[in-house]
Amino acid sequence: MHNRKIRVLIAKPGLDGHDRGVKVVARGLRDAGMEVIYLGLRLTPEQIAEAAIQEAVDVVGLDCLSGAHMALFPKVVQLIREKGGNDILVIGGGIIPKKDIPKLREAGIAQIFGPGTSLDEIVQYIETYLRKSDDKED
Repeated sequence: MHNRKIRVLIAKPGLDGHDRGVKVVARGLRDAGMEVIYLGLRLTPEQIAEAAIQEAVDVVGLDCLSGAHMALFPKVVQLIREKGGNDILVIGGGIIPKKDIPKLREAGIAQIFGPGTSLDEIVQYIETYLRKSDDKED
């Protein structure tokens, strides 16, 4: 990771058809020097997990505005881990009630970014998390 771009896969699981915000985040991560793969809308957890493994990404960013995050986000994490992606950082965003965040963290979502989160905050979180992971491996 030291001399290569951070690879991020961004996806919208479920039937949510609103993607303006996720496209802004994808562009912001790209502008920060990350390699971003945006899979698009209406994806199954299986499609997202398979793409994450095939693309050898460092980060999976999930976005959900439909209210299905409690079913979809944990399923994506489970499938990624089952496919051997134990070191992939999974983060989420969208309209997520505060009461759901602890359960999502228990399910393996490292961080939730709500509406109004700055792009700098997301970039800094990813870079800091991955730097710490790299330090553990050295």
